Amino acid sequence: MTRTPDELSVVCAESCVPAGISASRGWRAVRFAGPLPLDQTGILASVTGPLAAAHISVFALGTYDTDYVLIPEAQRTAAIEALERAGHSVGSAGY
Repeated sequence: MTRTPDELSVVCAESCVPAGISASRGWRAVRFAGPLPLDQTGILASVTGPLAAAHISVFALGTYDTDYVLIPEAQRTAAIEALERAGHSVGSAGY
């Protein structure tokens, strides 16, 4: 959940969104195995670069221990292929 003076954003499973609430649907989470040191640089760039080159939109978010990139469900296969070509090992976390 993120709150700014202009809006409130909640990221959750689609099944948790009440009827009638405005939501961006059809996203899948890719989770980075962690914990990752907070001072480690380039992690997000190493993922978003190949996805951008493949014309795949992302929504990045993180917690203290774990980083996530949400990708469009319709582009899941293309995203996995782009990440694997870039040297990432992609497994299923059930998200």
